[in-house]
Amino acid sequence: MTGVRWQLRAALILLGGAVRGAVQYRADIVFTMIAGALYNGAGFATIWVVLDRFEVIAGWDIGDMALLYGMRLVAHGLWLVPFNQLDWFSDHVREGSFDRYLVRPASPLLQLLTTRIQFSPFGDLISGLVVLGAAMSAVDVDWGPLTVAYLVFALIGGALIEGGIQLALSSIAFRTLKADQVKLTVDSVFNLFGNYPARIFGTAGQLVLSVIPVVFVAYLPASVLLGRVDAAGLPAVVAWLSPLAGVVVATASYLVWRRMLLGYQSSGT
Repeated sequence: MTGVRWQLRAALILLGGAVRGAVQYRADIVFTMIAGALYNGAGFATIWVVLDRFEVIAGWDIGDMALLYGMRLVAHGLWLVPFNQLDWFSDHVREGSFDRYLVRPASPLLQLLTTRIQFSPFGDLISGLVVLGAAMSAVDVDWGPLTVAYLVFALIGGALIEGGIQLALSSIAFRTLKADQVKLTVDSVFNLFGNYPARIFGTAGQLVLSVIPVVFVAYLPASVLLGRVDAAGLPAVVAWLSPLAGVVVATASYLVWRRMLLGYQSSGT
């Protein structure tokens, strides 16, 4: 327990330094957050236009789609805010700057994540919260304590899925020195297909999205909240327990990270 408290204290100290460095450029912070919010707002506007023409997508109306979109975007923001430094991990490995994390007492992963802080992911998180908040008042769901608790666990589970997969893919760079393209491809799959009901992609597409596993981030939890479990295409118990997939994926991904770290060889620079 002492070691855990020490690591958390070290994380707060490192993060505080990163924040102090970032706030020196306040205008940049504001503009990057606005850019992130506008980008995601444009994504939802596209869905809105489609629904204005066809009214429903696989039986999901604008309120249902807003709930799905908001849940996925909040989950995306929840992992990206603390783990955005994974985007530069390959650079640290190739340039040898990862070496310094190995000679310090704090966790190498913790040091990597607190190297600096990016504020653009906050735009994703804020816009997701706005859409989700609007959707919660638009859909026919009884937002009692248990329902809200399930929503919170679903959001955390979705964040653990996306963040865990990106961590595992990042660790490939320990062996190959570069893993950016595969990470970008997987991230694009989540961003493109995670915002829509998986049923519209057919049986084969839904199977693929279940394996990746995109449907566990928002589609299955949203189906539970909306009472659409029977139409989700998977056993009801799988849909109800979908938030637990995040714990499984995150744990497995961290073990992959630890395993791949053993094969790290310094570039010598």
